[in-house]
Amino acid sequence: MESKRRFWEVDALRGIAIVMMIAFHLAFDLSYFGGYDIGIHSGLLFYLGRATASIFILLAGISLSLSHSRSAAGMERYLIKGLKIFSWGLLITMATILFFPAEFIVFGILHFIGLSIVLAYPFLRQKRWNLLLGLSIIIIGLSIQGPLILFPASFRTFDYFPIFPWFGLFLVGIFLGNSLYPDHTRKFRLPEISTPLSTLGRHSLLIYLIHQPVLIALLYVLGIVA
Repeated sequence: MESKRRFWEVDALRGIAIVMMIAFHLAFDLSYFGGYDIGIHSGLLFYLGRATASIFILLAGISLSLSHSRSAAGMERYLIKGLKIFSWGLLITMATILFFPAEFIVFGILHFIGLSIVLAYPFLRQKRWNLLLGLSIIIIGLSIQGPLILFPASFRTFDYFPIFPWFGLFLVGIFLGNSLYPDHTRKFRLPEISTPLSTLGRHSLLIYLIHQPVLIALLYVLGIVA
């Protein structure tokens, strides 16, 4: 049925983000574990990491819109879904506490997406208001420091995605989903194709959870890091 279909272009974009993520984390692992001076905190690699996160969060908003248009449900469903993703984030927190106690992840991208799914419930039917509110949150988050920062400047963490400005991007994703795929129907013409990127995109959470251990293990086996 049309209402149960997946949109290959959304999965393909997520697949592109996965490739970008793996490339960035490979550079990160070479820098952190191998001591290579790659410069992941500035320049092209820094922006690659930010762009990757931005695509994932934008697509998370679009996907939530698609899920709601396919089968509108009550708050309970989104609470459960959000808590599941947040729980995966907590698992990553525990793993990073064990292996990187000085810079463990407290509120990374999975924590953020899980919480955003719950917070976004009142906005799921909105279009222009999501765009306006989303852009406002982005502007506030980028321009205001201090009161919106949850941790002191001395705190160090590998991954941190505060509500300001990132929830704004999530809302922009919902706006795009509601505008481009109203009633779970593509509003624009696009040929139906199947791509390897779409396959990657359909398994993004699994790949996100396992790719770093696999990368690190490969680097050790190849003798690139010791």
